[in-house]
Amino acid sequence: MKALVVYESMWGNTRKVAEAIGEGLPGCRVAEVHEVSGSDLEGIDLLVVGGPTHAFSMSRESTRHAAVDQGAAAAADDRGIREFLAELPARLAVPVATFDTRSTKVRNLPGSAAKGAAKDVRRHHHTRVVDRHSFYVEDTDGPLAEGELERAVSWGAHLAESVSPAAHRA
Repeated sequence: MKALVVYESMWGNTRKVAEAIGEGLPGCRVAEVHEVSGSDLEGIDLLVVGGPTHAFSMSRESTRHAAVDQGAAAAADDRGIREFLAELPARLAVPVATFDTRSTKVRNLPGSAAKGAAKDVRRHHHTRVVDRHSFYVEDTDGPLAEGELERAVSWGAHLAESVSPAAHRA
């Protein structure tokens, strides 16, 4: 199986989760959203897209600028997963999984980047969303909550198992 994990990260926590998901997915490439384009989708069996939850959904230019004002890396404010998804073809032939990072302080609030990305993929790219998942950070700039990297590796393995050709023959 060949997978691509595309992430957006402001403080490095989402990057760590993306890399851990990649550990659970054999044959996986993990790339920041700035490093990928539509041509990177050729020949993949699964696309995994993730980013931080900002204002109950995927980041926007304004929320990325606000994060930079709070100390996030300046390079993080020009393009996020929202823009990446907007560039994808209308008919996406690959299944997608989405994930996000969000604060433990707002664990039970509605809305998330993973939910917003999954909704966008279904509505605008007419493809199958195989799963979505949230991972938690203790505060805006981290650290990740205890056990989240292990959960991310496990989720990656679950995705590999559920999307593999053998899983569809069973």
